[in-house]
Amino acid sequence: MPTILFVCTGNLCRSPMAAALLRARLAQDEARRDWQVGSAGVWAAEGRPASAYAIEEMAQRGIDLRTHRSRSVTHELVAGADLVLAMTRSHVEALRTAFPEHAHKVHLLSEMVGQEYDIYDPYGGARLEYAYVATELEELIEAGYERIVMLADTWYPG
Repeated sequence: MPTILFVCTGNLCRSPMAAALLRARLAQDEARRDWQVGSAGVWAAEGRPASAYAIEEMAQRGIDLRTHRSRSVTHELVAGADLVLAMTRSHVEALRTAFPEHAHKVHLLSEMVGQEYDIYDPYGGARLEYAYVATELEELIEAGYERIVMLADTWYPG
């Protein structure tokens, strides 16, 4: 089944929240319930839990993020993904530079709704900043859902 990888900086808030939100959305889609969704960070320390406010924001949506542990993006993760969705233009650039053979499947999350902008990093900020970002991620995933699944299907070799 197709695999989608979300990438941010530390893999502590934006990418784990986005991955959890897409998993929840896929669970509502009979044909795509078994798709794989993961997350990683371009500068992540290994094994750290998600930010407390990220956990709280996902809990507000009925999603448990307590078992998340951060990980760094690797060649294996990018190679194994059919679609890589990054939070910022600098993440996209870093991924395309590090993994040029997979550049075609690296996109900004905001591109899924026909725009091109960075998702704000709430790390270290107030709960309200996390709430704003969680809502933005939720809206992008919902509005861009058809494009996300179409692109993942396009690159899926099966």
